[in-house]
Amino acid sequence: MKKPRKITRILKRLWQEDERFLQITESVETVVSKVLTIALLIVIIVALIDLVFVLARLLFTSPPSGFFNETLLEIFGLFLNILIALELLDNITAYLRKHIFQVELVIATSLIAVARKIIIFDLKKYSNTDLISLAVAIFALSISYWLVRRLNKDN
Repeated sequence: MKKPRKITRILKRLWQEDERFLQITESVETVVSKVLTIALLIVIIVALIDLVFVLARLLFTSPPSGFFNETLLEIFGLFLNILIALELLDNITAYLRKHIFQVELVIATSLIAVARKIIIFDLKKYSNTDLISLAVAIFALSISYWLVRRLNKDN
C-alpha cells in the first residue's frame, strides 16, 4: 500500500514542478531521437546494400543493350529512398543539435518523397487524378518551402 502512495506523491510533485517535468520530457525526447538515429542508420545501410545488389544483378545478368530500360525507374526509386532516409537522418540530427524541429528540412524531405512518387508513378496502377493530386502536393510544398526560406532569410 505504501508504494502506490509514494509513486503518486512523486508524480504529483513532478506534475507541479514544471521545470523538472520539462527536463524529464527533454531527456525522453533525446533518448527517442538517438534510438531513431541508430534505427535509421541501419535502414540506410540495408537500403544501400539492396541498391548495390540490384545494380550488380542488372549489370551482370542482363543483356548488354538497353538493360536499364525496364528497371530504370526502380533504380531511381531505390536511390530516392536512400536520399529520403538521409534527409530524415538530417532532420533527427538537427533536432539533437538544437532541440527544435526545422520546418525547412521537414518540407524538403516531404518534397523529395512526393517527387519520388511522381518519378516512379505507374499510370497502369493509378489514375490521372492521383497524378494531379501529387502535382498539387508538390506545388503546395514548393510554395511552403519558398515561404519558409523567405521568412528565415528575413530573420
